[in-house]
Amino acid sequence: MIKLVITGLWVCAVTLASVYFSVQMATAPAISPDDAKKAQQELVKGESINVPVIANGQVTGYFLTRISFMMEKGKANALQIPLPELTTDELFSLLIGNKTIDIAHAQNFDIAGFRADLKKRMNERLGGDYVADVLIEQLDYLSKEETHGGETVGKRTVKPVKIVQDAAKDKVPVE
Repeated sequence: MIKLVITGLWVCAVTLASVYFSVQMATAPAISPDDAKKAQQELVKGESINVPVIANGQVTGYFLTRISFMMEKGKANALQIPLPELTTDELFSLLIGNKTIDIAHAQNFDIAGFRADLKKRMNERLGGDYVADVLIEQLDYLSKEETHGGETVGKRTVKPVKIVQDAAKDKVPVE
C-alpha cells in the first residue's frame, strides 16, 4: 500500500513539474534572430583619424574621422593586426585612393555604400567575417585654409564641413 501511495505522489510531482515548465516556456518572450545576433556582438570603439587630402602634390585639406565597429565578442582580441592601424590604412585607401567623397557635393555622399565598402575591405584584410557593422561617429572635412589661417592674429573658429552627422546613433543598439 505504501508503494502505491509513493508511486502516486511521484506521478503527481512529475506531472506538476512538467506542466509548470511547459507554461514557463510558452509564456517566455521569443528571441528574434536579430536580437540574438546583437547579443553576440560588441562595440569596438575607433580612434580619431586625420586623413590628409592631396591634390596636385599639395595637401589641400584633412578628413577628420572616427569610425567604430560591431564585432563578435572576443574576435577583436584575437586579431593579429592592430585594428586602429588597419582602419587608418583602409580609410586612406578609401578616402584618398578612390576619391569616394566629392567635397563640392558632400550632401550626395552615399553613407550606406561607404559603410558596405569599408566593411567588405576590412573583412578581406582580416581574413574572415570579423566586422559585422560599421558605425560612423564622425566624418568631417577641413580645408587647408581653415587649419592654417595665414598671418591672422588670434584664435580662429574652425568650422568643418559635416559630411556625416550622428550616423552612429542610428546604428548603435540600445540595451
